[in-house]
Amino acid sequence: MKENIVIIGGGIAGLEAAGQLLKLGYSPIIIERTERLGGHVASWHRLFPDMSPAKELVDGLVAAASGANIFLNTEISFVNRLKDSYNIMLSNGISIITRIMLVTTGFSVFDASKKEEYGYGVYDQVITNRDLEHWFNGNADPRIDNSAMNAVGFVHCVGSRDEKARNSQCSKVCCITAVKQAIEIRQKFPEASVYCFYMDLRMFGKKYEDFYINAQRDYGIRFIRGRVSEVSENIEGKVVIKAEDTLSGKPVKVTLDLLVLMAGMVCSQASSRVAGMIPLPTDSDGFLKSKDNVYGVVESPKEGIFYAGACTGPKTVPEALAEARAAALDVHLFINGLK
Repeated sequence: MKENIVIIGGGIAGLEAAGQLLKLGYSPIIIERTERLGGHVASWHRLFPDMSPAKELVDGLVAAASGANIFLNTEISFVNRLKDSYNIMLSNGISIITRIMLVTTGFSVFDASKKEEYGYGVYDQVITNRDLEHWFNGNADPRIDNSAMNAVGFVHCVGSRDEKARNSQCSKVCCITAVKQAIEIRQKFPEASVYCFYMDLRMFGKKYEDFYINAQRDYGIRFIRGRVSEVSENIEGKVVIKAEDTLSGKPVKVTLDLLVLMAGMVCSQASSRVAGMIPLPTDSDGFLKSKDNVYGVVESPKEGIFYAGACTGPKTVPEALAEARAAALDVHLFINGLK
């Protein structure tokens, strides 16, 4: 079919939507601003709760979308509104006329250096969940000692549920990601003591609660309910944290070889840029605003423009994939005058 369908973003949602549209007989166009497909998931190691390799998922999605027209290292320079369509000018000089856009621009990871009290960028042994994923994937990191790791701590809700950080929303995946990463640390360093400092544990997904129980029972990971109040560095270069265990009512002081900050999801710069060009409304949390939050989640308020994945808010991998399938069907219905 000759109808141009432009997918803005080549992460897992964009890839899944493209794969579904190809099955329906269309030739979607993927615009990806980076040099590779797969988005954030392409740099992850394993996926919760099954611990399946992230690479296998991304490789499968890329293969399924291989029939699409894909532009890498390409951004949208500007969008002009025509009578009943849009003229999209790409940074590579190509112009595309379309009446259908599917926005799958994903999210950005909160900049943990903005939470100065945790010492990211100040103390060598303080890293983020994203940094740890890269290390799990075999990328060297001088902050992580491969030979010995006696104690590792994880701090939840860094940049999420935080009015001072201007993000009062839950990032949804931080708790379960901390559980996954804590297990992986214990697998690599079986003798290490591992601590998770949390506000509330939100284990809402399928098998998440089992995963959490497994972390305690089989890996001995200690979960401490309470905010970390102070992070410092001792003379040996180790991280010293102070917190209060709100369940026992006792203060806690722990010396760590590594502190991992679970940085949350925020609206990506790419989403904001696209929203400004078309224009599209944003919600109170900064993410793109859907037609509604119940029935029209994958629809924008503008005809012919659809959403999928974390451009509208924090999503798990299964949620992003499900939205991509729903959006592909909505596009098909729209083209055939059924929506």
